[in-house]
Amino acid sequence: MATSTGQVDFWLKCASEPQKLAFKEAKRQIDSKYLFKYCVAIANEGGGKLVLGVTNQPPRSVVGTNALRNPVEMAEKTYQKLGFRVDIEEVQHRDGRIVVLHIPSRPRGTPFHFEGVYLIRVGQALSPMSEGQLRQIFSEGSRNWLEEPSVTGLCSQDVIELLDTQTYFELLKRPYPTEQSGVIEQLINDKLIDALNSSYSIRRLGGLLLARRLDKFADLARKAPRVVVYSDTAKFETRLDHTSTRGIVVGYQTLVDFVASQIPQKEVIENAIRRETKMFPIFTVRELLANALIHQDLSIAGTSMMVEIYSNRVEISNPGEPAVPIERFIDGSHSRNEQLATMMRRLGICEEKSSGIDKVIREAEIYQMPAPYFHTGYQRTIVTIYGSKEFEDMDRNDRIRACYQHCALKRVMSDWMTNQSLRKRFGLDEDKSAVISQVIAATANENLIKLDEQVGKSRRLARYLPFWA
Repeated sequence: MATSTGQVDFWLKCASEPQKLAFKEAKRQIDSKYLFKYCVAIANEGGGKLVLGVTNQPPRSVVGTNALRNPVEMAEKTYQKLGFRVDIEEVQHRDGRIVVLHIPSRPRGTPFHFEGVYLIRVGQALSPMSEGQLRQIFSEGSRNWLEEPSVTGLCSQDVIELLDTQTYFELLKRPYPTEQSGVIEQLINDKLIDALNSSYSIRRLGGLLLARRLDKFADLARKAPRVVVYSDTAKFETRLDHTSTRGIVVGYQTLVDFVASQIPQKEVIENAIRRETKMFPIFTVRELLANALIHQDLSIAGTSMMVEIYSNRVEISNPGEPAVPIERFIDGSHSRNEQLATMMRRLGICEEKSSGIDKVIREAEIYQMPAPYFHTGYQRTIVTIYGSKEFEDMDRNDRIRACYQHCALKRVMSDWMTNQSLRKRFGLDEDKSAVISQVIAATANENLIKLDEQVGKSRRLARYLPFWA
C-alpha cells in the first residue's frame, strides 16, 4: 500500500483526473462529513484513492495538508461511520505533507450509502445515484436477465426454425454448416442456447439477437424496436407506427434502412442542380440506433427502443436512465449489457470502443448541424438530432450545447478548443470572433467548460477544457 514520492510525481503529471484518483487541496483541514461522502462515492465507482494536499486542477502541484493529523484515529472513525475500511497513509513529499486515502470497491451487488444517500461523483461534485443506477447494481448479484431461458423443451429443428441461423453465420463470416449439429454446436458455444438432457432452450440473448419473429418469444415481444412517424413537429397526427418483428441483430440493417426511408428530405442546390437529400447523415442514425439497442435497460418491462420521426428532427430513445452522466457521454463509457455489446461487436453492428457518440458529434460538426441533444425522460434516455441550421437560427441552448460538445470532443482527441476552432465548427468567418467569445463565455457560465490555465490569462492564446478535464 505504501505510496512513494515518485508515485505522487507521476500522479501530478496526469492531464486529467483519472477515474480511480481524486485530488483535494485541504491545506488546513477537510470536513469529516464531506470526506465520508467522498469515500462512499469513490467506493461506489469501483474504489480508488483520494489524495489530500494536492491541487485538484492541472497543472497540479503539492501544497501540503494539515488535515487528518492522526490517520489511525480517522481510519477507525471512518470504519465506524461507513462500515468499510479505508486505509489512510501519510506521505512526506519534498514539497509538503500528503495524505492518501485508499478506498476499496463496494461489493458486487451492494451500493454503499452515507446517511441513506447512495452517492457517486459528477465532475467535482457529489450526486445521489439515479434509480436506474441503483437497480443495475442490485441486479449484479443475480443471474443476468439475458442468460435466462426464454423458450424451453425444443428439438434442434425447433431451434433453427425460431432463430435466423443463416443470417447469423453470414454476420460471423463463416460458412453455414452442412449438418444441423454444427449449427447447434455454434449456438451453444456462443451461449445463445443451452442443451438440457435431450432438449434445448433458447436464452433470452439468443432470441433477442436472432429471432425470426420476436412475437414467438413471450418475454421478448415487447423488446422489439418501434418506429413512429409523425406528420409535423408534434405528436398530434401519426402517419405511421411500425414495430420490428425480427431479432435486433438479424433485423438491424432492415431497421436502419426503414428508418432512413422515413427521414425527411431537404432540397439542396449544387452547381445549379437541384436535388433531394436526407436531413441527417445515415451514419449518424446507424450509430445512434446501435447505441440505443446496446444500452437499453432490459429489466424494465413493457417498453422498448423507440424511434420517433418528426418533420424537423428525429428522437431515438431506449428504456432506462443513463449509466454514466449525460455530460460524460463523449469521454465516459459503461456497458449496461456486456454480453449484448460483445455479440453485436462480433457481428459487426458496433465497435464496442465507446467511440460511437464521438463519431456522431463529429458528423454533426462536419455537416454543420445543431449538436445532438442528450436528455432523459421517465425511465428513458433520449437523443434528439436536428437537421442543418444556420448559426443565426440557433438559440442559446443550441450554441452552448455545441460549444461544450466541441470542447469535449477536442479533449478526447488530445487537443484544445479555441475561438478559432469553434468558429470553424459553426462555419463562421474571422469577423465573428466576438460572437464566438460570447458563446464561450455563456458556456463557461454554465460550468461546462473552463479556461486552460497552462496558457495563462492571454485572450489571444486562450484555449479551453471541458469541466471534467
